[in-house]
Amino acid sequence: MRVVINTIPLLSPLTGIGKYTWQISRALAAVAPEHAYSYYYGYYSRKLFCANQADESKGVNRLKDALKNIPGFGRSLRRLKGAAAVLSPQRFELYFEPNYIPIGIRARKTVVTVPDFSPFLHPQWHRRELVEYFQRHFARRIAQAETIITISDFIRQQAIDEFGFEAARVKTVHLGYDREVFYPTNVDDLLGLRERLHLPSRFVLFVGSIEPRKNLLRLLQAYQLLSDRLRREVKLVLAGFRGWENREVMAILKKLEGDVHYLGYVTEQDLAALYNLADLFVYPSLYEGFGLPPLEAMACGCPVLVSRIASLPEVCGEAAAYLDPENVEEMTAELTRLLEDGTARGQLATKGLERAQLFSWERSAREHLAVFAG
Repeated sequence: MRVVINTIPLLSPLTGIGKYTWQISRALAAVAPEHAYSYYYGYYSRKLFCANQADESKGVNRLKDALKNIPGFGRSLRRLKGAAAVLSPQRFELYFEPNYIPIGIRARKTVVTVPDFSPFLHPQWHRRELVEYFQRHFARRIAQAETIITISDFIRQQAIDEFGFEAARVKTVHLGYDREVFYPTNVDDLLGLRERLHLPSRFVLFVGSIEPRKNLLRLLQAYQLLSDRLRREVKLVLAGFRGWENREVMAILKKLEGDVHYLGYVTEQDLAALYNLADLFVYPSLYEGFGLPPLEAMACGCPVLVSRIASLPEVCGEAAAYLDPENVEEMTAELTRLLEDGTARGQLATKGLERAQLFSWERSAREHLAVFAG
């Protein structure tokens, strides 16, 4: 088949959808090299690349963030990139859209991945421009897709029950993790990173953008309720983009500067090292379509504490401890219990390593291919 994948998300430093687009594109080409793959960046290319490969400077990333804040800039850029697809004479057997809304790429068959429904169910968590874009275009354009992929059964059920999608048209395909990056490492080999990032000897790790649905405000409140002894012994480390709607969180971070270390965006290699060094990974998110960070943490042998909501129990199974993300006191109690019980953390780490083996990008790619052929 002549297959085209919309890889526009790869033009920005990778977060959730970007990671998915990058990894599944690589895995598809590796698992089924007999197909002819093209990648759409606003133009068609036979080469797969992403911004992370280019080792962009922080200045370039800051420029991108500034441009995103210009009213209407994102909408104009989407129109320009979409217009290039419509005007091109190229035609394919299969168009795979990993990012919600298909654009005007011409193909005999279209398959679209819908990672979650948060722009509709929780519009307050997103920029107004993005919400308006989804409201204008999602329903009409998703009708072009013969098949819709969801990345968890939880999202598939929402697609059917809350959005009226025909059950036979929606297929669940779980994500994977990069096994070349995320694996257990001897902590003695990570002393250089500990020194470079000025990491404390013991810490709880959170990974994700600082934005409303990640629920960082409650996590900070829960951390402040730990005993004085625990706060002296165990610090909180945060890794991820600044996101948006985060003034209150950033103000608390400044106030807790001695106890909470905010690293910003880190590379995949540094992220894997952080998982290996952390006493505990905590993910109190209010809504997830899948939840890659907990899976990556489990793959590194880090004990995991996650929200008892959405797709997270589906991904983590019995290999994680759970909390009510809206209950600060319960969050504090679970943090205390696990930080004081090394045996419990060890048991979670062992279960997490076993659980992670159920997921891989190779397996995910083969299941994507089965959907494409269906």
